[in-house]
Amino acid sequence: MKQETKQLIECGKTALGIEFGSTRIKAILVDENNLPIASGSHEWENRFENGIWTYTLDDIKSGLQDCYAKMAEDVKNKYGVTLTTIGAIGFSAMMHGYMVFDKDNRLLAPFRTWRNNNASYAADRLTELFGYHIPARWSVAHLYQAILNKESHVREIAFQTTLEGYVHWLLTGKKVIGIGEASGMFPVDPKTKQYRPDFLKKFNDLVKEENLPYHIQDILPEILVAGEEAGRLTEEGAKLLDPKGNLKYGIPLCPPEGDAGTGMVATNSIKRRTGNVSAGTSVFAMIVLERELSKAYPEIDLVTTPVGDLVGMVHCNNCTSDINGWVNLFGEFANLAGVEIPKWKLYDMLYFESEKGDKDCGGLLTYNYVSNEHVTKVDEGRPLFVRTSESKFNLANVMRAHLFSAFGALKVGCDIMLKEEGVKLDCITGHGGLFKTERVGQSYLAAAINAPVTVMKTAGEGGAWGMAILANYLITKTKDESLESYLDEKVFKGQEGTTLAPDPADVQGFEEFTSRYVKGLPIVREAVHSLR
Repeated sequence: MKQETKQLIECGKTALGIEFGSTRIKAILVDENNLPIASGSHEWENRFENGIWTYTLDDIKSGLQDCYAKMAEDVKNKYGVTLTTIGAIGFSAMMHGYMVFDKDNRLLAPFRTWRNNNASYAADRLTELFGYHIPARWSVAHLYQAILNKESHVREIAFQTTLEGYVHWLLTGKKVIGIGEASGMFPVDPKTKQYRPDFLKKFNDLVKEENLPYHIQDILPEILVAGEEAGRLTEEGAKLLDPKGNLKYGIPLCPPEGDAGTGMVATNSIKRRTGNVSAGTSVFAMIVLERELSKAYPEIDLVTTPVGDLVGMVHCNNCTSDINGWVNLFGEFANLAGVEIPKWKLYDMLYFESEKGDKDCGGLLTYNYVSNEHVTKVDEGRPLFVRTSESKFNLANVMRAHLFSAFGALKVGCDIMLKEEGVKLDCITGHGGLFKTERVGQSYLAAAINAPVTVMKTAGEGGAWGMAILANYLITKTKDESLESYLDEKVFKGQEGTTLAPDPADVQGFEEFTSRYVKGLPIVREAVHSLR
């Protein structure tokens, strides 16, 4: 088997997916059957500079190179072969944000990531103008806010893209984007697979008095759908990706997609009445809709699958960061007591302990808001732990409350689709770091949405694997083979997974926790106001 894999690598019958997450860049190389055969990763952290969450271009390039180098080293160590060619490559990243360049390809303003809420005023005005919800993290909101702020760079913009679009452009010279990510830059029409012309006109009319030397459609990337070739690795791009010079140029690339799209692929959730929840630094739920919602909701974004079908999305800025802080705190205590506990074991111990807690977390209340949370209208990060004198304050309830809180804002948004709009779900799949500990996060999510949740064995692979699948789809699909069929027959057929139905007692407990959670939101808002 090892020899066969070596031959596949040497022949280039592989696909590579690289995803830029909030805290880690991950690369996964798969074989022709979409099975992971090598991986590499690079840890990084966003910077908070001049009121902006950002990464520098050097952060991006050096992180990309280190991640690729570690993946190539893994190939060398496992199979004794130097990686010189790959069948296809794809790039993914955290959604949307703001990256703008001038005609000489110079970055005009620091990269503004999805964590920034500084475009909320512009987002609200655009939502009113379009009659269509525009979140503050969307690229068009950032652009309009920069225009409103009279930022000097706005007149010089020649190209606007997102993080994965930027990396793709660096390596291919192509200014393109996958339709799923495009739908978070500017609203997309699922029928035509293009930016909505009525909204383009409204935006251009809105900023007409600014006398900008371009229309918005002039600076947006070209939209492509899954299965279309999005360019090839240039000689310069190959040297950037692999400074050692081993990698050959000319490798085809698939359309770059956001982590929402790769999450749908990695969980086989692109069919209607299916959905997925990605739980890591942020958490989001994606539900492929059978019909449009009855009206616009500020808590729900309308995006698309990588093939352009309409998706209702609830995106929350906060999920595991606060839990990580608490786990690190318990780790410090263990070290102080002279006990060395591996991080993975510490997580498992604390997560499993939470199952012994009261169904409603014993009256405890936590808010995991390391950054702002638009779904619950909290403008700045204020992590809080709240209890009354009657609350049952023990370790099990503390951890249960933190894990419930990880899905707290998500539940507020999902309840609109599931309860108010009557959206139907046949299955939900969970993926991301929160589900690495067996059963615990999965059962709590099932309780939050009152629906069965499936976690595949590949759940920990996440978006990088989903991106590798999209790259492989480009080169291994048969003529006219849909992505839906490809996933069913060539990726997930025979895949092992576990499905947990919601426990009625847990559902009731989560409802009680959510009632308390919503009633307590003024506490967080006051903390934001008072502690500025």
